[in-house]
Amino acid sequence: MKTRHAACVIVLASAATAMLLTCASADKPATLPARIALPAPRQEGPLTVERAIAQRRSVRRFADRAVSIKQLSQILWSAQGVTDHQQGLRAAPSAGALYPIEMYVVAGNVADLAAGVYRYLPREHRLMRVASGDRRKALVDAALGQGSVRNAPAILVVSGVYSRTAAKYGERAARYVHMEAGAAAQNVYLQAEALDLATVLVGAFGDRQVQEALELPKDHEPLVLLPVGWEE
Repeated sequence: MKTRHAACVIVLASAATAMLLTCASADKPATLPARIALPAPRQEGPLTVERAIAQRRSVRRFADRAVSIKQLSQILWSAQGVTDHQQGLRAAPSAGALYPIEMYVVAGNVADLAAGVYRYLPREHRLMRVASGDRRKALVDAALGQGSVRNAPAILVVSGVYSRTAAKYGERAARYVHMEAGAAAQNVYLQAEALDLATVLVGAFGDRQVQEALELPKDHEPLVLLPVGWEE
């Protein structure tokens, strides 16, 4: 009898433990992958560069419609993607090939991509998750309530790490970083046009507010916001 009683206790204890583990697993939020592979970018499209330049406009009102991860992949590649893997050269020119620009994505309504903040890794053509959850509201607050930031399904954040360029160019580093940021932003404009998407260059925001809202490293200085989506 004692042996049977002990066996019953063990079985009951095991069942209780299994139930607790099941409940804990159910309550625990799903862990997002730290790095997400992006679809391969294409290098040919239906729109010529001349036509993209002619049609390019700044758009501040976006439709309530998701962009695809394929479209996002193409736009990120156009801004900072690697175009020469042997030498590591990228889509936008960089003084001394030092590449101080870091691209971030604030994803709110991107198909097959959980809402959150992601850092673009050009060499791998991947996204690295920085923060979870839809951070667009916090970014809107940092950007003085601008509607283009509020309504866009995704916002690109062009940031600069000045020390990378300053190590070689000293006091001239700032202008070189800004030149590179501008080149990357123009590439985003033209690529968005080629994808039948729209964007606008936003420069009015609180630097520290953006850094805090998106959990950016202190030396990653936000320079430009580029809301991207379908024109309303």
